[in-house]
Amino acid sequence: MSDEYQIPVPPSFQAVHADARGRLRLPRDQFRARYELCEDLALALVERAQAIRFDLGVTEADVLERIAQGLQPPAAGLDEAEAAWVVTRLAELLDWPWSGRPQPAAGG
Repeated sequence: MSDEYQIPVPPSFQAVHADARGRLRLPRDQFRARYELCEDLALALVERAQAIRFDLGVTEADVLERIAQGLQPPAAGLDEAEAAWVVTRLAELLDWPWSGRPQPAAGG
């Protein structure tokens, strides 16, 4: 059976589900489904985050923190690491500063 999965999963998400040796802790199909769920959620939250910032007049960090809090309950369907990844990805999509977001290397 060939593996013709066309969606590249970023290393940052692989790290969410990898053990200390870098091996996935989930079956490949389940891992890919989790990635698609998290990426879709981050994309869906872009417009909502922009609306919150505009409507409430709060900072970008405040918006991201509120969204992070909303993703914490078990009812959100994400584990803690996935929720953190979603918020970091959302910050990346919006190009907003976020403490969990990797910063570019100096001079690069």
